[in-house]
Parts: sequence; structure tokens; C-alpha cells
Amino acid sequence: MVGATMLFVWLNASVKLLSPHLPVVELIWARSLGHLLFVVAIFAPGHGWWRLFVTRKPAVQVTRSLLLISSTSFFFTALGFVPLADATAVSFTAPILVAALAGPVLGERVGLGHWLAIGAGFCGALVITHPGGEGTNPYTLLVLGSATCYAGYQILTRYVGSFDSPETSVTYSALVGTVALSCAVPFFWKAPDRLAHWLILGALGVLGALGHYCVARAFLWGPAARISPFHYIQLIWAAGVGFLVFGEVPSLWTWAGAAIIIVSGLYIALGETRATSPSPRPRRGG
Repeated sequence: MVGATMLFVWLNASVKLLSPHLPVVELIWARSLGHLLFVVAIFAPGHGWWRLFVTRKPAVQVTRSLLLISSTSFFFTALGFVPLADATAVSFTAPILVAALAGPVLGERVGLGHWLAIGAGFCGALVITHPGGEGTNPYTLLVLGSATCYAGYQILTRYVGSFDSPETSVTYSALVGTVALSCAVPFFWKAPDRLAHWLILGALGVLGALGHYCVARAFLWGPAARISPFHYIQLIWAAGVGFLVFGEVPSLWTWAGAAIIIVSGLYIALGETRATSPSPRPRRGG
């Protein structure tokens, strides 16, 4: 999981480096295409090419994938204007939004403690963005929009998990984005004018795909309660890379808001883990 967070930070940093030079549509297309090629190469030998594209509810898979594209579009656009650490911290509201939507959408029970944590998480986002205050960056609203779309994507991912394999869902996430953006990218295409930009553009999909693969392996090797907290190490990497590469120094508002969001997210994650853990068997006498 620690490796995954580093890969995601370098993915975001690469987008931030390229955003002044290349259209966002082109960056998202490269990210989706690289991801698609990676997952097909990994999953096809063991599952067969055609099985990866068979789904019982294609409309749901397409909707889910479009939410992911929207989330990526908002986030990549914001990275051109928002410090890396700020964008990362606000994006941590996505799991909190999932908890808020799980009740009305999936019918899951959300207790009072979770609702208090959800409210605290939103307060943390307000601390970072401090709307109306001095130095307010309106582009942080795009990060909140990205987190909202990603929460919807995760909700539908839970839903499709009851009838489609994880391999099919991952493939559709990349496929829909690649197809949709391949239709649009010719109208926005701008060839990189430096070799370094070509290399970074080609690395976007690899960084994202490897990051998601590391997350999947981490949850396969260890319990969620122990793995999930390491996700928040991404903020430390983001602050470090933001300072070293872009000269960005996170404000006290960012650290304070991030702390509130992280505590809220950990409370929700650990509460969900306890709720889904099997009860211990009673010991037999003798």
C-alpha cells in the first residue's frame, strides 16, 4: 500500500507537470489507454479475452465508468491550479462521501457515530478550502466534485460486485474511458514538443495501473483494518513531492483540515471493518 500511494502521487505530479503544456483530455486519454492495455495484458491470459468484456448489466458498468472519467477530469484539471498536498487532502473526502451515500443508495445502516464522522470530514474539507476567506482557491471545488464522482463510482462498484467479476469491472473502467476519449482526443490533440513530455505522457497509464494493482495485492495479503490507514501516507508523499518539484509549502489550514478528514475517515473505515468482521466463536468447556 505504501508503494501504491507513492505511485499515485507521482501520477498526480506528472499530470501537474504536463498540464501547462498539454490538454487535460489528452492526459486522461493517455491514462485510460495505458490502464486498459495493462489490465488486458494481466487478466486476459487467465480469464480469456472475451470474458473480460461480458457483463450482466452493461448500462451500470458504463455509468460507473463515466463517473470515474468525470472524477479524473475534475481532479486532473484542478491539479493545474491547486497545490498537490491540498488536492490530495480534499480528495480524502471520497470515502466519507461513500459512507454518506451508502445508506440512501445501498440501504446500508449508518449509525450516529458515522454521521458525526461524516459531518466532521466535511468540516475538514471546509477548513482546507476556507470558502470566502483570504486566499480562497475556487479550483478546490473541482477536487470536491472529483471526490463526489469517485464516491458514486465506488458505490456502483459495490453494486456490480454482486454479479460481475472484479476483473470485468476493472476492464470496463479503462475501456469506457479509452473509447469515449478516443472520439474526443483528435479535436484536442497537441503533440508534446519535448522528449521528456512524451515519456511522462506514456508513463501516466503505467503509474495508475501499477498503483491500483499494488492496492489490490495489499488487500489480498492483509486485513483491511491494517491496510487502509496506510492510504493516508499519500498526503506525506504529496507534501514532499509538492515541495521538491513545485516549491509548494502546505499551509496550516491544509494540515489542520487534513487531520480532521483523516481521523474521520479512519473512524468510518475501522467501524465498517468491525461491522463486517465475523463474531468470535464461543469457547467450548473442557
